[in-house]
Amino acid sequence: MRVLRRIAGFDVAGMVSLALWVTRRRHGVPPGALAVSYSRAQSATMVLLLVIMAVEVVVVEVLLRAYDVSAAIRVPILFIDLYGLLVGFAVVAACVTRPHVVTGRELRIRYGAFFDLRIPRELIASVRTVRSFNESGMIAVDGERLTVVVASQVNVVVELSEPVTAVRPLGAEVRVSAVRFFADEPGPLVAALRSAENGLVR
Repeated sequence: MRVLRRIAGFDVAGMVSLALWVTRRRHGVPPGALAVSYSRAQSATMVLLLVIMAVEVVVVEVLLRAYDVSAAIRVPILFIDLYGLLVGFAVVAACVTRPHVVTGRELRIRYGAFFDLRIPRELIASVRTVRSFNESGMIAVDGERLTVVVASQVNVVVELSEPVTAVRPLGAEVRVSAVRFFADEPGPLVAALRSAENGLVR
């Protein structure tokens, strides 16, 4: 039941993200906060996927009409295909409108509507850039290390002075003391987290 609620929540958040995308707004970025995007690295792949999905919708509808398939069958198939295309756009919109966020109080690491981790600034022991291009999955956990992958990449590592609880996409909770993730431009994020003015770290 919890999994179904989580999935329903993704749909709702995705639709909200579409509205934010159209109106050029962002979710959860308060005034004065640093918003750090992570979606550019996967944009080309996502656009290509959406184009393929759109072409598939048209091709399937044309073929079904060509074979005189009844509307009772065609309409549900068309609805499912169009809904799948809408979901695809919602995933893209969620990644664009829900960036990572750095404030004076916390670091918020996100992946669209699927993942959201808030880390209090006082728990950040260190932050550094790395380069890894062969990561797998989207959210991976290895012991107390959590990895949030974008386009098979991560480029920032945050080490914590004590573990925090992270909630995986389908609701499982894990305790982690290190987080690896991707940012399109990691430099400003790392600089902000190291800023003495904002109360930071090594």
